[in-house]
Amino acid sequence: MKRNGKSHLFLGGMLLAAFVNWTLLIQIVDVQPIGQNGTDIGLATINNWLHQWIGVHMPIYIITDWLGLVAIFVCMIFAGIGFGQLVKRRSLLKVDYDILCLGIYYIIVIFCYLIFEMFPINYRPVLIDGFMEASYPSSTTLLVLCVMPTLMEQAERRVGSWRIKRVLRVFVICFSAFMVWGRLLSGVHWVTDIVGSILLSTSLFTIYKAVVLLVKKDKN
Repeated sequence: MKRNGKSHLFLGGMLLAAFVNWTLLIQIVDVQPIGQNGTDIGLATINNWLHQWIGVHMPIYIITDWLGLVAIFVCMIFAGIGFGQLVKRRSLLKVDYDILCLGIYYIIVIFCYLIFEMFPINYRPVLIDGFMEASYPSSTTLLVLCVMPTLMEQAERRVGSWRIKRVLRVFVICFSAFMVWGRLLSGVHWVTDIVGSILLSTSLFTIYKAVVLLVKKDKN
C-alpha cells in the first residue's frame, strides 16, 4: 500500500510539473494578440484554427455550466458525511482520515481556482454577458475532473455492492468525458485551456489519492 502511495505521489508530481511547463509554454510560444480586445494568446495558431473550426455554441456552454452543479453536489455529499461524523464523534480527529483528506483536497482545488481567477493567464475567446473572463485553466473542467473521480474513489471504499460501484464508475467516466468535450465544443475556451485543466486536475487527484494511501498505511 505504501509503495503504491509513493508511486501515485511520484506520478502526481510529474503531472504537476507537466502542468507548470505547459503554463509557461503557452506564455512564450507563438504568442499573438488574437484574444478579446487584442489580448495575447500563446500557441495562437493552433488555438485560433480550432476555435474557428469549432465555432461558438452557447447552448452547449449553458448546459455544461449548469451540469457543473453536479460536481458541487458531490462535494456537498461528502461534506455532509464529514459533518455528520464530526457531530456524532465530537472530535475532528475522529472523522475518517480519507474524508479529512478529501476536505483538504477540495480546499486546494478551490484555492487553485481563485489563484487563476485573480491572475488570469488567458481570457476566453468570446465575451460572456459582455465581460472578459479568465479562461485558463477551464474552471468547469477543473472542477469536474477534480471532484468526479473522488466519487468513484470513495465508492470503492464505502460501497459494498459491486453493481453500484460499476454504475458509479460508468457514470463518472461518461459524465466527465461529456463535460470535457462539451466545454471544448462550446467554443468558450481555447484548446490550451482545456489541456491545462486536464493536467492540473489529474495531478491534484493523483496526489490526493497518494496521500490517502500513505496515511492509511501509517494508520495500519
